[in-house]
Amino acid sequence: MKRLSGWDAVLLYSETPTVHMHTLKLAVIELDDLGGRSFGIDEFREVIRGRLYKLEPFCYQLVDIPFKFHHPMWRENCEVDLEYHVRPYRVERPGGRRQLDEAVGRIASTPLDRSRPLWEMYFIEGLADDRIAVLGKIHHALADGVASANLLARGMDMQPPIDRDSYPTGPAPRPAELIRTAFVDHLRQIGRLPGVLRYTAQGINRVRKSDKKLSPELTRPFTPPPSFMNHRIDAQRKFATATLPLADVKQTAKHLSVTINDMVLAISAGALRQLSLKYDGHADHPLLASVPVSFDFSPDRISGNRFTGVMMVVPIQLADPLERVQAVHDAAVEAKETHHLMGPELISRWSAYFPPAPAERLFGWLADKDGQNKVLNLPISNVPGPRQYGRVGGALVTEIYSVGPLTTGSGLNITVWSYVDQLNISVLSDGATLEDPHELTDAMVEAFIEIRRAAGLSGELTAVEKAMAP
Repeated sequence: MKRLSGWDAVLLYSETPTVHMHTLKLAVIELDDLGGRSFGIDEFREVIRGRLYKLEPFCYQLVDIPFKFHHPMWRENCEVDLEYHVRPYRVERPGGRRQLDEAVGRIASTPLDRSRPLWEMYFIEGLADDRIAVLGKIHHALADGVASANLLARGMDMQPPIDRDSYPTGPAPRPAELIRTAFVDHLRQIGRLPGVLRYTAQGINRVRKSDKKLSPELTRPFTPPPSFMNHRIDAQRKFATATLPLADVKQTAKHLSVTINDMVLAISAGALRQLSLKYDGHADHPLLASVPVSFDFSPDRISGNRFTGVMMVVPIQLADPLERVQAVHDAAVEAKETHHLMGPELISRWSAYFPPAPAERLFGWLADKDGQNKVLNLPISNVPGPRQYGRVGGALVTEIYSVGPLTTGSGLNITVWSYVDQLNISVLSDGATLEDPHELTDAMVEAFIEIRRAAGLSGELTAVEKAMAP
């Protein structure tokens, strides 16, 4: 048994009937090099069964504390019913990118069952070109982007696997034991409080002594501009993907002396400008995005959340693409400096003191309010994925996509994962924000080409041979 951290617990408390807090990990797998060997749902379940011993979070079961006396706990070694957790699914014909994206949206529209380990996996058949896809639906309380990437690597044959057909399981805890451990952990938290106060005071002191002048957008994070994407979201989810050649993105970033993360934000800015002009009729104010930044990149970490959200300005008000790139770069430097001045773990340390019952009621109230998110416009993530091709059951994984959840009052999430030679874009929306989320992925591809042409580079992008056709 182990207790959820405060940050993990907040991601649990923030879930409501319309705000689902699972993340999605999608792998497209090529079967034509298996030499005619069968690889169906039964074989895939056996692959997962053989690796459960090293996919430990898949064996975690949520245990609530009586009277919500403390944050819930994970029962770490529970029985896992793979007939339930690993499910077959078939996409509609012709089995291309759009049909797969629509299937993912339908699967994402239902929450996970908290009485079971908080994950599901879908073995998706019916894709063109002798391919299948595997969709992992994992609660954010289990793992952040870095932990999910490490977990994904363990599930693939990145190294020759040593499979086992069993793993140790433990008994369910008794209520009295849960109360006793909660009381002891509360005492430990009280003991850590002086350290948290000291950490906070040091951050405030660094900000006071800094001669860095903060931008008005970052000093007023609770006044994001109204936008078509900000409203009370519904329970439906729509999903869309696109692939950019990583080599072209790196070339463009180097040519403009910016980072890949700057390029992701600039591409997003160009696309969101296009959609804001269409849906709002104007794009005259910068948006505010929360960009997750990890403070634990350990390759062995496969669970938990060790990140914080850094507020970034998304300059959709700038018509010139190169001005947008420079504005994003300058804003990112400024936001990161501010973030480190305050201390990267500030929010996660204080989240340990959030009381469970009031936190759940607060998030439920916020989700039911009609109006825009008062903190941010949308989250935009950029996560580095595996640098080499993986395999599942001997079959080649040709693409990987990932997207985080929608947050209260924000009907869009943009998540970018790199994989070998690909920069893979995923967009999640609710049912009301966009009729077709491919509007945004298409606009992101167009925004990247626009940046390249403005920089004097070719608008013809390098073909990504392993990726599905657009």
